[in-house]
Amino acid sequence: MAHETAMGVESKENPKSPAHSPSGTSLECRDLSIELATAKGTRRIVDGLNVKIEPGQFVCVLGESGVGKTTFLRVLGGLIPPANGSILELGGKPIVGPPESTVMVFQNYAASLLPWRTAQSNVELALESTISDRATRRERALAALKLVGLADRHAAYPSQLSGGMQQRVQLARALVTEPRLLLMDEPFGALDAMTREGLQDELLRIHRASKATVVFITHDVDEAAYLADRLLVLTGSPSSIGYDIESTLGPDRDQISTKESEEFLQLRHILYSAVRGNGH
Repeated sequence: MAHETAMGVESKENPKSPAHSPSGTSLECRDLSIELATAKGTRRIVDGLNVKIEPGQFVCVLGESGVGKTTFLRVLGGLIPPANGSILELGGKPIVGPPESTVMVFQNYAASLLPWRTAQSNVELALESTISDRATRRERALAALKLVGLADRHAAYPSQLSGGMQQRVQLARALVTEPRLLLMDEPFGALDAMTREGLQDELLRIHRASKATVVFITHDVDEAAYLADRLLVLTGSPSSIGYDIESTLGPDRDQISTKESEEFLQLRHILYSAVRGNGH
């Protein structure tokens, strides 16, 4: 497996992770294998995957269609058991079901929101099983909506919101629980380019503030290069991590100046080559 930076191959050792607050959780996969039932029998889609994700890292996972990105994310979230190997979170605790302080955000934001509930009420839904006091739920929901720029639309129903706003509500519902681990499956894939870029910047700002660990699935190389501290490219069939790339982009990123920089363009080139199977 190659470990690279945007300026080229760095070393065969795991790259050093940036300094982060300990509020995020770590994840470690050891000899992870994943199998799925198909019409033709059981198929192994991931085999012998080893990786350690440090607390507070923003990790993007890429790979060709069908390589197992979404299934890998579901295994990290404890929704699917691995066929072999183990997943450990902070402190070496094995993941055998959905871990505490973990939230998943999916691409299909419209189906994730209850149409008869307002934006505020949809966000409060995430707290109803743990917080009985309505005033506390309301306060936290409004704070989460403010964080994603929707404080003034708290009383609107999903049908009264644009697609980008609906996805912001789903993001607010994820953040209101103050997760240590945020698992995101192509959350901006169905949005138009301008809305997607705005939410990318919003997510980076929220990540800096919360210090949560983020694992973000995307098929968009530009999106991955712009967002991530670290990039994992799944390759092969069954797949494993073919490339483990550390970004050299700084924490302050801009849709124009960052994407025009030499470092971004080099990172983008490395990623395209890796995903297409032409990497180093």
